[in-house]
Amino acid sequence: MQGLAPSSKLMNLATATMLLFLLGLQAAGVAHAGRQRSAPCKEMTVYFHDIRYDGTNTANATSAVTAQPTLLSRSASVNDTYFGEVVVFDDPVTAGPSLASEEVARAQGFFFYDGKVVPNAWFAFTLVFNSTAHRGTLNLMGADPVLEKTRDLSVVGGTGDFFMARGVATLRTDNIQGLYYFRLQMDIKLYDCYDV
Repeated sequence: MQGLAPSSKLMNLATATMLLFLLGLQAAGVAHAGRQRSAPCKEMTVYFHDIRYDGTNTANATSAVTAQPTLLSRSASVNDTYFGEVVVFDDPVTAGPSLASEEVARAQGFFFYDGKVVPNAWFAFTLVFNSTAHRGTLNLMGADPVLEKTRDLSVVGGTGDFFMARGVATLRTDNIQGLYYFRLQMDIKLYDCYDV
């Protein structure tokens, strides 16, 4: 590492840390590979609403770009993939598709565009439940190939009503309005549920 700038050393450390984290998750998945469940122990469908800050909607925005797309994205891609763009969000999650529906949770986290040729995002976020039906959190992460009709994110843990939950959240783009609003239908199926 001799000759690398301090920021390069920090990036290498961050990359190594993320790699170890992902290898740990993979090892945890292998440990549970022998168990199979025929039916989920808990299911729910909720709607994730993302309202991107456009420079004028300060009061209504629930997400903002924190790092712009890379020059590589703009020079190598005919269809801009936003490669390298990072978006942080605190989005409402509702029981029905309307934004006026009962809010059942907040989705708090980030996604970044990591597809160089085809648009693809990678999500990591927590669903924070504070409603009459549920209290606690669900942690989700995984790839979101945005052009696919459905995509699956892993449910990697939870707290409260979802203590140590594991499962899958299937995403469907339910509505999209330009660059500044999208709605995802999330069908969540939990296969590891514990009563606390």
